[in-house]
Amino acid sequence: MQIDNFKDMYIAELQELVSVEEQLENALLRMAEASSHASLRAALEQHQRETIVQGERLRSILKKHGASPKLHTDQAMQALINETKKMYTIVTQDYVRDAGIIASAQRLEHYEIAAYGTAAALAGQLEFREDQHLLHNSLEQEKRTDELLTTLAKTEVNRDANA
Repeated sequence: MQIDNFKDMYIAELQELVSVEEQLENALLRMAEASSHASLRAALEQHQRETIVQGERLRSILKKHGASPKLHTDQAMQALINETKKMYTIVTQDYVRDAGIIASAQRLEHYEIAAYGTAAALAGQLEFREDQHLLHNSLEQEKRTDELLTTLAKTEVNRDANA
């Protein structure tokens, strides 16, 4: 795919984010099912619901610009999810697996934070203020999820895994 101009680059970023969110919808549910801590399971399920809304936001932005949301699969997210799946299938001890799920989930969150930050910055450069606002909302949700996972790790999961 050749990108002819700056707006095309922005659209490509949004299309990648659609792929990211679609992949995460299923991955977050699998991670929640593999979790032993009820609080971790609830956090992952909540974020899965947010992920669905974020995907809808992205598709509405792309529709407004006359662009298709389905162009390719984000291979970086695919690889991160495969590594996550590998980790929680080889770690057999429940609480240790939960600690690994949090570590993996945070890698996924950091990837999303970077992608949303980039897309929001591009929207700002293009003076697409409504897009920028919507993307910033998703970015803030990702940051809150990351903070919640850190809190769960520090207050419950890592302590139990180390016991």
